Amino acid sequence: MRTAIEAASRSRLLSPPNPWVGAVLVSPDGQVFVGSTQRPGANHAEREVLDRAGAASAGATLYSTLEPCSHHGRTSPCTNAIITAGITTVVYAVDDPDPQVAGSGAAHLEAAGIRVVAGVLAAEVEVQLAPYLHHRRTGRPYVVLKMAATLDGRTAAVDGSSQWITSPEARADAHLLRAESDAILVGAGTVRDDDPRLTIRGIVASDGGPVREPLRVVLGSAPPDAAVHPCLELGGELVTILDELGSRGLVQLMVEGGAQVAGSFHRAGLVDRYVIYLAPALMGGDDGRGIFAGPGAGTIDDVFRGAIVDARSVGVDLRVDLHPR
Repeated sequence: MRTAIEAASRSRLLSPPNPWVGAVLVSPDGQVFVGSTQRPGANHAEREVLDRAGAASAGATLYSTLEPCSHHGRTSPCTNAIITAGITTVVYAVDDPDPQVAGSGAAHLEAAGIRVVAGVLAAEVEVQLAPYLHHRRTGRPYVVLKMAATLDGRTAAVDGSSQWITSPEARADAHLLRAESDAILVGAGTVRDDDPRLTIRGIVASDGGPVREPLRVVLGSAPPDAAVHPCLELGGELVTILDELGSRGLVQLMVEGGAQVAGSFHRAGLVDRYVIYLAPALMGGDDGRGIFAGPGAGTIDDVFRGAIVDARSVGVDLRVDLHPR
């Protein structure tokens, strides 16, 4: 299963909006075959590893990070291929909450006489597949809030200048976050002030091909000549916007600011993952812009407290990943 998890990571930029899944097949004579989900319309992980194993699939055990699908989409059901190949045991980590699967994959296999074992390394795969699982369980995209700040928490100087607070390495890492996302959202104020393109630069997929560009979303209206066009312009309540984006099949939404938008998502409890890049720099006062704009906690008892799940150096900067508890 750990090998399957490693294989799944190689499909992170290939498979969305399909889940990034890894699979391993162990034949009766000990041969091991590894596969992962390909680009939309191509093989799911299970079918990929079955194709690689060929005749060695008969009597084999198949490991998958996600419950095999049992419905027709762009491809035929993986369960049909597993049964036809003569697999005798299927081991998977996490039940697929997609309503089109949701236990029917395991039931289809068991009805065909295949032994099914679920829940192996489930906690690890829950983390790896968090955006997909969140979308299928809630109907909304998994929200990643990304901000860059000085060590004393400032995102811009008093005159509004902010480029560049962090190092080229941190900016490259942020482009990988963009590549993992189905949409990037900014406020109209950020568009007017910074005129961002919100494109991906310097990232390629594991197959050497290009990564898809995320949908660009602006809260409010972008000027007609803004670099962000073509974009989707939305207004209204944030929960309604998330429902709209989720209905479009967007699995992960990256919120890039500005401070007012970041504060609104934070106070509404709509952030699933905070990624904050801290530069070894100090504004040295209280007149620069903070990470969040708007009212904060009124007392220490009201302070938001999450869990730091990762902290690592990126160039000269520090990347901190924070999850709500």
